Amino acid sequence: DVEVDTETGQVKVLKLVCAKDIGRAINPMAVEGQIEGGAQMGLGYALSEEVVVKEGKVMNPNFVDYRLFTSADMPEIENILIESNDPEGPFGAKGIGEMGSSCVAAAVTNAIYDAVGVRLTQAPMTPERVLAALDALEK
Repeated sequence: DVEVDTETGQVKVLKLVCAKDIGRAINPMAVEGQIEGGAQMGLGYALSEEVVVKEGKVMNPNFVDYRLFTSADMPEIENILIESNDPEGPFGAKGIGEMGSSCVAAAVTNAIYDAVGVRLTQAPMTPERVLAALDALEK
């Protein structure tokens, strides 16, 4: 679920549901932590993280200018752990890593489309890009 401010272009993710087939959850709390960490990375990619280069120089080389998502920026997350048996994995487990990061941007852009009817095709989905898409929709 997202909220889109059509005056500023600001996108706020209200809730993120992450359903993952994780094989056997040997340590469910660690699995949830990995999923939430991946979701945080995915939200950063989707909404804020972009290396800006002008004339060969990186314009945002530090964490003041290159905005990472923090725990304070995170929406409500609902994790759904789907357990199956992976005969190839140790004790039936599958690798978890930050697998949640890859699908978040697609989920966010679809939620933006559902909210305001514009399809964004470039990440991050900054307020400027949202406003440009809204302007193009009106023309």
